[in-house]
Parts: sequence; structure tokens; C-alpha cells
Amino acid sequence: MKKLAAAALVAAMVLSLAGCGSSTKKIESKEDLKDAVIGVQLGTTGDTTVSEPSVGAKEVKRYNKGAQAIQALKKGQIDCVVIDTEPAKKFVELNDDLKMIEDQFDDEQYAISMKKGNTELKDAFNKALGELEKEGVLSDIVNNYIGDEAGKNPYESPADADRTKGKLVMATNAEFEPWEYHDGESIVGIDVDIAQAICDKLGYELEVSDMEFDAILPAVQSGKADFGAAGMTVNEERLESVDFTDTYANASQVIVVKK
Repeated sequence: MKKLAAAALVAAMVLSLAGCGSSTKKIESKEDLKDAVIGVQLGTTGDTTVSEPSVGAKEVKRYNKGAQAIQALKKGQIDCVVIDTEPAKKFVELNDDLKMIEDQFDDEQYAISMKKGNTELKDAFNKALGELEKEGVLSDIVNNYIGDEAGKNPYESPADADRTKGKLVMATNAEFEPWEYHDGESIVGIDVDIAQAICDKLGYELEVSDMEFDAILPAVQSGKADFGAAGMTVNEERLESVDFTDTYANASQVIVVKK
């Protein structure tokens, strides 16, 4: 009897351990997010999107970095990750056990955040963005990171670029490839190049300050940073605390799952 009881206890422990920290819910569409455990990067649009009661998530697990959410997915600790399209593509490209489910959420607009009331800087940025778009520089920057032309035409500041107006500090979260990420000791990406191109036009030196995503808006509000650029979607909640420039890119959220 003791041997049978011990065997039953061991079997129960094995079953318990097998289920511990694992997740098996199949996700094929947005509707399947109901009762799912969803991973997101803290403070991002993905976080806001799946936190809506209408989604019906069982739990939203928030991580400081998108890569941490992806690792949790690979370990079976969550059912899926909801994140922006381009970072999702990079994660799927590097992990052949993952796939992406697209076209489940509405398109979003990316813009640069600034302290409320700083109309002089916002107007200057909007003017520079308009010129860069007209000149084709914005599309060239994006194409250097995304698509068949990636890496072929990196942005370079003009040799005679003016820096006499001082320095502008850009707050970002360098965990969001290809928008901003670490390349050795440098922070690079689409947003960094766009910010550099704007500063080149306006006569400023650019300083990039890396921080957690949810620290960007407080840094802009407090004046610790002059502006925030981090693949940031314009929404009503953020508009309550900061102003935004004109849109410079469109994006959407996607679902990443294990194959």
C-alpha cells in the first residue's frame, strides 16, 4: 500500500510540474485572446490594446522588454505576445519556432512626443519632417532598415551640418528593432536616424537617452528629455500628458505565437 501511495504521489507531482508555468491555448485570431495569458511590453500600445475588457484576457503579463515577453512565450509561460509589426518580424526571423498572426488590429500612427505647450519646437519639427518627406529622406531611412534595400543606404549627416543651436535630448527605449536598438555601443534605428536628420536641419546636436518605455513620457514632461521617439503610437491617453508632432509612420499590432 505504501509503495502504491508513493507511486501515486510521484505521478501527481510529475503532472503538477508539467503544468507549472506552461501554456497550451491555441491562438489563431484576435477572438482567441479571450481567456488567454498575453505577454506585452510594459506601457506600449500592445499593453493598452489587450488590457481592454472587450479582449477578455485571462491575464496580461507585462515585461520591460519585448524580448523578455518573447522568451516567456518560448518557455510556455504565456500563450502569445502582442507587439508592433516590425519588431515582431525581427523576433520571428530569429526564432524559427515562432510565427506571426497579422491583420487583427487597426492601423496606428507613430509620432514624436514633446512637452505640452512647446509649440516652437513642435512647429520646427513638423516643418523639418515635411521637408524630409518631400525630399524622400524619410522613406530612404525606413527602407534602409526594412525590405529588400535594408542596409544599402544608411543615413549620413551633411558634412556641413550646423550644430550651433546646442543639444536636443531624445528619450527612447532601445529594445524595439528596427525602430531603435543596440548595435555594439551605439543606439541605432529608424527613429534615431529620423531624429538625427531633423537635428541636422534645425542646427542641433542629438543626444540619445535610453530608458524604459514607460519612463519616456515622464522624461519629456519633466524636461529631462526634449522629445521622445520610440515607435510611439498617438492615442487619447498620451495626448493628455504630451503633445505630438505630425505622423511620420504607420504601424499596427500583431500576435506572435509558437508554431
